[in-house]
Amino acid sequence: MTVVMESNPSAKNTALPLVRRPESPFRRIVSEFCESRTAVVGFIIFVTILGAAVLAPWISPTDPYDLQTVDILDNRMPPGSQSMTGVVYLLGTDGMGRDMLSAILHGVRISIFVGVVSGVIALLVGMVMGLVAAFYGGVVDTLIMRLVDLKLGFPAILIAMLLLAVLGKGVDKIILALVIVQWANYARVVRATALVERNKEYVEASHCLALSDFSVVFRHILPNCMPPLIVVGTVQVAYAIALEATLSFLGLGLPTTEPSLGLLIANGFEYLLSGMYWISIFPGVALMITIVSINLIGDRLRDVLNPRLQQ
Repeated sequence: MTVVMESNPSAKNTALPLVRRPESPFRRIVSEFCESRTAVVGFIIFVTILGAAVLAPWISPTDPYDLQTVDILDNRMPPGSQSMTGVVYLLGTDGMGRDMLSAILHGVRISIFVGVVSGVIALLVGMVMGLVAAFYGGVVDTLIMRLVDLKLGFPAILIAMLLLAVLGKGVDKIILALVIVQWANYARVVRATALVERNKEYVEASHCLALSDFSVVFRHILPNCMPPLIVVGTVQVAYAIALEATLSFLGLGLPTTEPSLGLLIANGFEYLLSGMYWISIFPGVALMITIVSINLIGDRLRDVLNPRLQQ
């Protein structure tokens, strides 16, 4: 007796489905960020400016703040001029004979340094104040938020001018003034986000596990507050760079011995009507490109980190 075994056609070529690993949040953010050509162009421009600023002491043709290399006879030379020593000034010279290209590279370096350092310190201060206000609530929340309202009720430039009038000129002084001006913006954003996270189940579970307040706030609530904080931080850095340039232009920021885009613009302002445009225009263009590139990055990060804004 022969037994014929029938095969099941549906059982052929069956295999377990491939299980793909979930994409990491960092890769997702990078991939979605690169989908915008405008943001990528802004990122490339900012990285180029940042690299030129960091390498300014080595790639600049001259040291514009070294009195031994600056010749007063070369003052107000137009772009492309050549000095008696054979040095070609691609962007011309200012009223003191300094090479504008070298001065702009050193000025961008100081402007970005002041903007980033003041933004990071203000972010840390505002982050702590906002988290404390949202987590504890009650009297603590009322006191902190009334202080934030008082700060935001006055123009930022007015507060910075008053502080610098008392503190004086210097890089450390203007960083301190910008921190005092900016921290309230971070505190308000962090508090609004932390209030939503405080009432969620994972926070209540953390309390049931008898975790400390420090652990609950900084290990559980803070990571969920980072996306809007990153966006605000990017915009505030550009704002700090513009505010520092404004204060330096008014003569309240950095001393004349320190390079700054605001000082360079102020130095050439009196020569605009004489046709010597390059002394103010070129530093102004460098400042505008730096701020616009940072804003392009911040706008794209806002769209990527907030799914509601994605089309």
